[in-house]
Amino acid sequence: MFATLTGVCLLFCCCFGCETASRVADKADPPTPVAPAIQQVSNSEPGPEDPDAPDEFTSTKSGLKYRILRKGTGQKPTSASTVTAHYKGWLDNDTVFDSSYKRGEPASFPLLNVVPGWTEGLQYVREGGMIELEIPGNLGYGASGSPPKIPPNATLHFIVELLEVE
Repeated sequence: MFATLTGVCLLFCCCFGCETASRVADKADPPTPVAPAIQQVSNSEPGPEDPDAPDEFTSTKSGLKYRILRKGTGQKPTSASTVTAHYKGWLDNDTVFDSSYKRGEPASFPLLNVVPGWTEGLQYVREGGMIELEIPGNLGYGASGSPPKIPPNATLHFIVELLEVE
């Protein structure tokens, strides 16, 4: 009887003990997840431009100027969309006033809560794309500016990588 019980215990340990060890190994070494597109963009500087990106800006009726630096393949946002983007903004004198790259992480915001030039401009680029915007003062912070960094009626320049549209 003792030999039978010992045999059953050994058989149990061999069968179920190995499975438990395998489960523990699986938990210790989980498969490497595929990083989402939002994390594949450099957090320190804008990504590459398309080789055929235009040198010239396109002007809209509102006075906004833009050029698509990299065509995306995803959806285009609407004015009601919430977007996640990496961006750098500077003034005519090359003073950088804001940069998500410098902060090390992209920003998410509803397009209805940004300056009108952003709301209009980001509708020209697809998810995964990159756009350069030249925003006249009336589509930026206007006559009041945004002291102390942005003077009244300042033209704003941005490079924006559109990472996600919700």
